[in-house]
Amino acid sequence: MSSMSTQPGPEAVEAPAPIPLRALLPWAFFAAALAFVLLYLVGAEQGALSLVHGSSVHEFVHDGRHLLGIPCH
Repeated sequence: MSSMSTQPGPEAVEAPAPIPLRALLPWAFFAAALAFVLLYLVGAEQGALSLVHGSSVHEFVHDGRHLLGIPCH
């Protein structure tokens, strides 16, 4: 005696449409600009070239700076 189960078979799944490059470029430029700003704030925001006066940014990113191996003092 064999029991046959009636499970549904695999359904056809359509592949997602590719995203055109023209739609990705503005987001890629935005992501690159944001990455450069964050890299500046973590890596170089101190001293004579400081854009933000005081030490608030330096103290906020201090541990991240050491985690990335960037010396600050």
